[in-house]
Amino acid sequence: MRAFAQADRFVSEVQARKLRPAYVFVGDEVFFRQRCREAILEHLVPADLRDFSLFEFDLAETDLAEVLDRARTPSLMAPFQVFFVRGVKNLFGRGSNEDKLNAIEEYCKDPNPAAVLIFVADHISIPADARRMELTDKDRYERIRETMGQYCAVVELSRVEEGEAVRWIGEYCETQGVKIDADAARELVDALGGDMMMVSNELQKLILYVGEKKRITLGDVETMVLAAKQRSLYELTDAISAKDRVRALEMLDAILTTGAGDEAAIGHLYMLAKTFRQMLVILERNVRDQRMLWAALWQGFRVPPFAADDIIKQARRYKSRRELTRAIRLVAKTDLALRSNPPSKRMVLEKLVLDLTAEPKPEVGWMQEELPV
Repeated sequence: MRAFAQADRFVSEVQARKLRPAYVFVGDEVFFRQRCREAILEHLVPADLRDFSLFEFDLAETDLAEVLDRARTPSLMAPFQVFFVRGVKNLFGRGSNEDKLNAIEEYCKDPNPAAVLIFVADHISIPADARRMELTDKDRYERIRETMGQYCAVVELSRVEEGEAVRWIGEYCETQGVKIDADAARELVDALGGDMMMVSNELQKLILYVGEKKRITLGDVETMVLAAKQRSLYELTDAISAKDRVRALEMLDAILTTGAGDEAAIGHLYMLAKTFRQMLVILERNVRDQRMLWAALWQGFRVPPFAADDIIKQARRYKSRRELTRAIRLVAKTDLALRSNPPSKRMVLEKLVLDLTAEPKPEVGWMQEELPV
């Protein structure tokens, strides 16, 4: 598997203790960076000497000269030292940076054999298909390869293709004595947008959840993985925004049939309200692509990666702010109805879907709009 190859090669070098003086981890895929870090901790940094062996620096806060000076100085307390250095983008800021890069090159020519430098360039995102890399990230990556790559080993930490992620899930489950259905593995990857760190974390939860059953099904993923539930809800809002009443009711039925069913109605309603509020921000700020989306939605209010393009498309189906505020108001009224302990929560939600997929009435005063006909 291509995406795993570079991290695996680094891990094998650590295990064999055949290390280069310095490495550059390029990419924001946390899963592989964590995998490399765990190998370093296991093979190079004894637990009882960690305070004397492992050091973290950020070039935004610490001068490079100080980091290199520390790396050159042998430790009296530990046989080997590891230096993680973040903020690599500070080596390529405005103005001349030749002195900094030359200093790293000089260190690599005459390194401390009992130390290794790990430069972390996590400001660059490398997609599974490198041809789709953003132009800015591509330029930054090329600059690192043309300079630091001449004397540091470059370890590419790219995103994973869906097929590779599904295969890894199956292989990992085998090592844990658990079987996972093919459709469950695919849903886990799809729901989490191929983010391997999230996939790994959710997979651990699923293995604990199935326990002695030793088998993970599609239903287990839909029940336990929040993003999988969100994915179904985005499919529901897609049908609602398209005013496709039949498909919207079918999606609602599918959501209520799986997991906790009617008992999770309040949770489903909360997610619907949040999605409509996100659409309102997208419409008001005229968001047209993912880059604009991340800037428009603040931390804690962002959408999962897999849903970014979909929610932009859905929001743009609404012609005015009034249509979305009407949807939010309908959801709020439904929330009150659900909390009043109705005979059937399903019927309350079905009525909401019917109202949301109906064409809005001509604009009138709010007092008239609220009065029953």
